[in-house]
Amino acid sequence: MTLSEAVGAPPPNTGDQSAKRWLILAVIALAQVMVILDATVVNIALPSAQADLLFDDSQRQWLVTGYALSFGSLLLIGGRIADLFGRRIAFLVGVVGFAVASAVGGAAGSFEVLVGARVGQGVFAALLAPAALSLLTTTFTDPVERGKAFGIFGAISGAGGAIGLLLGGVLTEYLDWRWCMYVNLVFAGVAFLGGIGLLKHSPSAERPKLDLVGVATATAGMFALVYGLANAEQDGWGSASTISFLAAGVVLLVVFVYSQRRAANPLLPLRILAHRNRGGSFVAMFLLSAAMFVIFLFLTFYMQQNLRFGPVQSGVAFLPMIGALMVSATTATTVLLPRVGPRVMVPLGMVAAGAGTALLALLDETSTYASGVLPGLILSGLGIGLTMASAMNVGIAGVAAQDSGAASAAINAIQQVGGSIGTALFSTVAANAVTAALTDGANPVSAAISGYSAAFAWAAGAFVLGAVLSGLVLRPGVPEELKSPQQVVHM
Repeated sequence: MTLSEAVGAPPPNTGDQSAKRWLILAVIALAQVMVILDATVVNIALPSAQADLLFDDSQRQWLVTGYALSFGSLLLIGGRIADLFGRRIAFLVGVVGFAVASAVGGAAGSFEVLVGARVGQGVFAALLAPAALSLLTTTFTDPVERGKAFGIFGAISGAGGAIGLLLGGVLTEYLDWRWCMYVNLVFAGVAFLGGIGLLKHSPSAERPKLDLVGVATATAGMFALVYGLANAEQDGWGSASTISFLAAGVVLLVVFVYSQRRAANPLLPLRILAHRNRGGSFVAMFLLSAAMFVIFLFLTFYMQQNLRFGPVQSGVAFLPMIGALMVSATTATTVLLPRVGPRVMVPLGMVAAGAGTALLALLDETSTYASGVLPGLILSGLGIGLTMASAMNVGIAGVAAQDSGAASAAINAIQQVGGSIGTALFSTVAANAVTAALTDGANPVSAAISGYSAAFAWAAGAFVLGAVLSGLVLRPGVPEELKSPQQVVHM
């Protein structure tokens, strides 16, 4: 079986069809930007929304957690729906649903309505995200073109959080916090029209029954795990509620894995995971996501509280990182990955990101943006781009067409859970460091920086751990599905 047959690819296309594929990428990328940036765009708007809707500090986390809970817990079923009923339908329904939820959130007159809208965004993001990634896989089957496409997609996925901070700052400062929700209508409108015109309906050849046991255990398990992680940030890791939810999540996910071995039509076919390169890429994505969001979270605090940057200035300050990330991501998949393989690229990117984050751990009260923040930011961006684009490409390469939605959902779920674990774990580390510094007599400013430094140091350790584990798991050499036709001919 050829690679094209394995992923359900059409025969070689004409120049017009090739141009159409890049338009499809633009549509998919636009939808991905909408999903990824919504994880951070609301953060900047929280103070303004709180002043407008009059909710207290303890309620704020639900505007972030509500999105993460629904998104993370429903990803696996969202991916399987895309496989069973068609990626085009799943993509378009996800775009429309996300737009409607965003409109409701923008018009919200109460805290409860706004939280409900955020949950709705997460529900439709769980349908949209795996459909987008699987569409990318089945649209680009030529290794050279696919490398370019995954480089662009990986760059967007990595930079989405920083883009959200920039966009949130601009919209909040110059318009109103509600535009952090309304802006999605623009993204969704263009993506929907592009999807209608460019995407073809690709129903599954078979329509097996949905694995209800898998749906129940996966959804409940992911919900309990993500909720427990979010709860740990507020109540601590030792609280009864945190331990209970985390334990329940682990037990349910173990039951889910066991059920998938026996199910006739599993929600997540275990053959997707039983692949050494794919496993290595999933490990890398998990640790990358856990450490990456720490940079966005704590560096934003440092720049606003210590460097006195405004919301817009803070967002602009991340632009060098976005530029470095996009350059390294596209270079990784088009030039480097097809030549040296993932076992070199993924650990190399992890080490670079770890070194950049370690530089950020050295920030103090006298540091400036140019000398203190910028070097670590650029180096981290280069490393994240190398790792994310390479790992996403390898994690999907060679997956059969009927499993592409499930595989895409698995990658998205790993990112979501990794980000949740990183945020909860490193926030706890930062809080403990601040408490210890204050106890030792440090002033509040110095104590806060001690917290940021501790979080950055642990995040750097996570990057290094990712380098070691992915280096051990990933196979040496270039996988056949990533080689260009010229490389295959000369072998």
